[in-house]
Amino acid sequence: MSDPQRSVPDGGHDHDHDHSYPGESDHVHEDTTHVETQTVQLDVPEMDCPSCAQKVTNSVDRLDGIDSIDTRPTSGVLTVHYDSEHTTSDAVRDRVEAAGYTVKMPDAEHSESLSIPEMDCPSCANKVGNALDDVDGLVEYDLQPTTGTADVTYDSETTDSSAVVGAIEGAGYDVANTEADGTDEDATDDRSSIWTSTRGIKTWISGAFLGFGVLFEYFLTGQNVSLLGIPGGELALADLLLLVGIAVGGQVIVRNGYYSAKNLSLDIDFLMTAAILGATGLSLFFTGASLYIEAASLAFLFNVAELLERYSVNRARNSLEELMELSPDTAVVRRDGDEQEVAVEDIDIGEVVLVEPGEKIPMDGEVTEGESAVNQAPITGESVPVDKQPGEEVYAGTINEQGYLEIEVTSDASDNTLSRVIEMVENAQSNKTDREQFVERFSGYYTPTVVGFAILTALLPPLLLGGAWVTWFVRGITLLVLACPCAFVISTPVSVVSGITSAAKNGVLIKGGNHLETMGEVDAVAFDKTGTLTKGELTVTDVVPLNENTDEDVLRCARGLEKRSEHPIGDAIIERADERGLEAKTIDDFESITGKGVRANLNGQTHYAGKPSLFEDLGFDLDHVHLTTDGGVALEETKNRCADREDCLDLLAKTIPRLQGEGKTVVLVGTEDELEGVIAIADEVRPDAKLAVEGLHEAGIEKLVMLTGDNEGTAKAIAEEVGVDEFRAELLPDEKVEAVDELLEEHETVAMVGDGINDAPAMATASVGVAMGAAGTDTALETADIALMADDLSKLPYLYDLSNRANGVIRQNIWGSLGAKALLAIGVPFGLVSVVLAVLVGDVGMTLLVTGNAMRLSRVTPENE
Repeated sequence: MSDPQRSVPDGGHDHDHDHSYPGESDHVHEDTTHVETQTVQLDVPEMDCPSCAQKVTNSVDRLDGIDSIDTRPTSGVLTVHYDSEHTTSDAVRDRVEAAGYTVKMPDAEHSESLSIPEMDCPSCANKVGNALDDVDGLVEYDLQPTTGTADVTYDSETTDSSAVVGAIEGAGYDVANTEADGTDEDATDDRSSIWTSTRGIKTWISGAFLGFGVLFEYFLTGQNVSLLGIPGGELALADLLLLVGIAVGGQVIVRNGYYSAKNLSLDIDFLMTAAILGATGLSLFFTGASLYIEAASLAFLFNVAELLERYSVNRARNSLEELMELSPDTAVVRRDGDEQEVAVEDIDIGEVVLVEPGEKIPMDGEVTEGESAVNQAPITGESVPVDKQPGEEVYAGTINEQGYLEIEVTSDASDNTLSRVIEMVENAQSNKTDREQFVERFSGYYTPTVVGFAILTALLPPLLLGGAWVTWFVRGITLLVLACPCAFVISTPVSVVSGITSAAKNGVLIKGGNHLETMGEVDAVAFDKTGTLTKGELTVTDVVPLNENTDEDVLRCARGLEKRSEHPIGDAIIERADERGLEAKTIDDFESITGKGVRANLNGQTHYAGKPSLFEDLGFDLDHVHLTTDGGVALEETKNRCADREDCLDLLAKTIPRLQGEGKTVVLVGTEDELEGVIAIADEVRPDAKLAVEGLHEAGIEKLVMLTGDNEGTAKAIAEEVGVDEFRAELLPDEKVEAVDELLEEHETVAMVGDGINDAPAMATASVGVAMGAAGTDTALETADIALMADDLSKLPYLYDLSNRANGVIRQNIWGSLGAKALLAIGVPFGLVSVVLAVLVGDVGMTLLVTGNAMRLSRVTPENE
């Protein structure tokens, strides 16, 4: 069914990137809607990294009148909003070139996506490809049978869309929804209602005549009168009925067979045409050869098989189309003070869209007004709606559950997160699995071999052994039916499509069938620590109040001291104090004590915050302090060291080592005379990290390793908490790559899980790279092999389970279909397999089985959903 084909015709060249942008016919788009502010969008192919983008930004920013600059290194697109009274688009282009980057000017190449509903198998794609190879000026084409689409790029000065469409229709396939010829009704009907399509109706008529023919041939023999004489004998009523069935059902088969012959394609259409015409011709012109029932059965059953295959393919296509339907076609925009409903393609970056409760969010953007809970499950797979307020990101296709929102658009409709996900899912079919490539190579030998065997079966026994010509001819026809490897060939692509679309619906973007296959074979997984197993943000984890101070007293003083600090630890303390609603004390005379901490006057009293060594230098006895027990925390390490109290603590020997052993940074807070408390700060482990590690262990992953640049103590504490088998600490980026290489030497297949940015080298070295939190990160979407759209590690066991099951389904489909064909082929020469059985089992049955088996993958969901 789905054999994605990508080809560059002779004399053409293959582009690694796309030069067309949303709503444009060329590469420069200027918006003159407003009198003063205009927009220019430029294609800068060489701007492919953050450093490049920064150089371009710095250069353009030198111009007067620049309002905003948006650089997208992943696509090489630069968008600049500027005041037309102070600068021009030519000046912007000159500044880009002054930075050392070429602006690609519009050229004659034009890209177009064509819908070919009937192109639903590798054989169909081969015929379309052969036809497109003869089109002059065609630069590139990409055929996707699983979606029934052809993406073509051509030189508009040499050819046009009508020539491309004409070539496809010349191969026997209708093109739907094109500018060249409008909407093809038959194709549309064929996609929406298989059974009542033109081919479907002809099939049922053919079947009815086959039924009546069998009725008169075997049951109403007295009424089966002879009608006229023909070279092959008498033509009876049953024969005439069967001939009508052959003509009605065989018309579309013979038509397709003609196009197969025209395009030199030895496919099922050509083979079935040869079988039907051969059986009918023998019956009409050779005495004693009555094969009308065989020919009529072939015409009817093969059409049924084709309709069933199309129905099965459409099930896979529909799973992808469900993704496409997530985003609304229109949105309400505020323009010049009025609310207007416009197509999403006509909405510009910077405009404000209005979203009522219960509506889908139409564009990627940033909330500017309103608060609401947003259901992000369509993009990230998160089951719980996420609260959104001004300043936070939202994604197209997600659902506004409660409140009214106003959203400033940050991406064009064709460049938003959902569009990129859909595009990557579609393109994923081009990355074939090893098994798929094997199947394609094998099928290239299989069909000619079986056809040769069929010819020998039909000729040798009658010639050498005196067998009956009719008997052995029918057996030869039966082998021709088995010569088509359709069920065998579609066994892998339909499984890949089902698996990839299922993953996308659950917030996991798999960018190729090869990555799906590889993930299912993983033996070891390497995790980055910061931002992957941990949240990547420092937070206060413990507050230990001392000497009758409360934890609020400790946080309030620490907040005041850290207010002027620029250290991330200070930010974590301030954030926790703000959460508790604690106001800062009046601060003055602030001083940073290098390497130790800070000092300041709070409400006129000198306070300190810093490392334990700072307070030792101040003369404090840290091995004997008193814990605040009234409303404070309870600690196991308290001792009865004083005669009348049981709240004594040894910070140096007990409390501080315990906190540091848990991977936490310890900050002490106090005055010159009193130690007020201890605050512990850490990069918290994600709540789902331990569950994810346990799930992977249960799934059978041999080794789970954490790689980090952090110190040994912190790394050990995190590793023990999440349950990984091994950790490696204090690694530089290149040392992480070496660690992955070492894992690859020990284990055949290794996955690397990270954020997709800092870990890119290690992820590229691994067999498969998995990036987290990709929904809001262009780089992660582009660089990772697999992207978890949300920061949700619990999706990892699901991903491995899905990939593992997909590999199992692919194996079952390949060997099941191949084994069935082999058994049937062996039985043909012995007269054990009839034409009808060959069609029903070898074609119809196996097609249904492999597609049905593959669709089971769509029911695989994460355990917590």
